[in-house]
Amino acid sequence: MSEIENLNTDAFIGRDMGTVTLLKLIGKGAAGAVFLAFQRTLKRQVAVKILPKSDRTTEASRELFRQEAEIVAILSHPYIIPIFEMGEEDDCYYQVMQVVKGEDLNSRIKKRQLNPIPHKRVLPLTEALTITRQVLDGLGYAHDEGVVHQDIKPLNILIEEKQNRPLIADFGIAKIHQHEVRQEGTIVGSPLYMAPEYILTHTTDSRSDIYSVGVMFFQTLVGNLPLTETHPMRLIQKKIEDHDHLFGGRPSELSPHVDANLEAIVYKAIAPEPERRYQTCSQFKEALENYGRSA
Repeated sequence: MSEIENLNTDAFIGRDMGTVTLLKLIGKGAAGAVFLAFQRTLKRQVAVKILPKSDRTTEASRELFRQEAEIVAILSHPYIIPIFEMGEEDDCYYQVMQVVKGEDLNSRIKKRQLNPIPHKRVLPLTEALTITRQVLDGLGYAHDEGVVHQDIKPLNILIEEKQNRPLIADFGIAKIHQHEVRQEGTIVGSPLYMAPEYILTHTTDSRSDIYSVGVMFFQTLVGNLPLTETHPMRLIQKKIEDHDHLFGGRPSELSPHVDANLEAIVYKAIAPEPERRYQTCSQFKEALENYGRSA
């Protein structure tokens, strides 16, 4: 059991950390536990992510947690969640960030799949295009600042309820100016959305994020990705050895909303070789904008 799974979150409720008071648990994941909190100095609600200190907390995980705050501190963009503060207590490290009232993109996709009307079980095409363009806008800004996210996936895209605006979260394994922190001999990230070159060599650049956005865009268009392998290790092997058969169906076969032109955009974004993909987020975004104007 990890230190996060073993964390007694009830003990944190009502506790003061720096300028904030923790109110309730929002969720737990591999990168930490997240609480809704009240920032006393500015009288606003915020989110606080906590990484507990324990014998199982590795130096690499502590460094990733610290690095995430430092990376996001240099980024200021309407589609990236800002981090306001970072601190340390006797038993944990914490980050204070903007609270997002809404849902992650993964939840939104899954909710659509429950619709009893078959053609409504995927996001509307205009919504899928808009969210993807906005994510690319935020990522392109990060890339211009020398930051590669390395873990883009629907769970890390939060959709703000009021403005229906996507916000990129979790820069925990991001790379900045060629500096990376990872555990020796391990792959850190989500295999389904991970670019093949990252798996093979741990070498990434902006085109690796473009691959991840491409897989995520594919998913927004069809709902369930038609994977020929689902076990993480076999999926990784398939990506490296037989990427052309990673998916058991084409987007146009799985959704009536996808035509040949849109399918071509998807396949260019997820080309296994980086040089065959869009080379920048702005190129990918422009292709989607041109498609939207002609559709």
